[in-house]
Amino acid sequence: MIQEKLTKIDADEIGDLHITNSYDTPLREDAFLLDDKTKIRLIEEYFGKIMHTLGLDLNDDSLKGTPYRVAKMYVKEIFKGLDPDNRPDLKVFENKYQYGEMLVEKNISLYSSCEHHFLPIIGKAHVGYIANDKVIGLSKINRIVDYFARRPQVQERLSRQISEELKRVLDTEDVAIVIESKHLCVASRGIQDTESSTVTAEYGGQFKDKDVRQEFLSYVHSKLE
Repeated sequence: MIQEKLTKIDADEIGDLHITNSYDTPLREDAFLLDDKTKIRLIEEYFGKIMHTLGLDLNDDSLKGTPYRVAKMYVKEIFKGLDPDNRPDLKVFENKYQYGEMLVEKNISLYSSCEHHFLPIIGKAHVGYIANDKVIGLSKINRIVDYFARRPQVQERLSRQISEELKRVLDTEDVAIVIESKHLCVASRGIQDTESSTVTAEYGGQFKDKDVRQEFLSYVHSKLE
């Protein structure tokens, strides 16, 4: 009984501290042994038990399909970024135009889930890189953001995962990421603060220089006339 109480306290504290010790999503070695159909079936069963435990009547017309809907949503939508088969095909192109300045893709819609409470994280990602020999299609940047967002996350890790993927694909350290978001684990539970937002940043290569970083941020905050 004492151990159970300590475990609960530790879990609550970790959830509030947003501790993360790696930019890799913590996955078991057997994470990909089950196919999607099996995962959906099992999650449907487990979520039905959760609803039953809460006292809900699963025979009600409005509720009886909920376990399946939740299971399908988990596997095919909000956590689809856990499956490496869904990793976007990130083809790059030779920089034939010899563009050597900064490229910024801003206000990328971001939908993720807090891994401590499985509640939504909703926000925007702003991504920049300085082109060298390679460039990437603009939509591919959005797809990178979405792929890593569609899994249980902490925002610090998400920022690093997007950054490291772009560095790998573009073969450059000159990558910058800023994420601004609202966490429903803050807004809808606990302190229930609906006004606060969270900002994280990851700067590599030339973006560690104050002037280069400021140029990037000026583009992020600029508005089209």
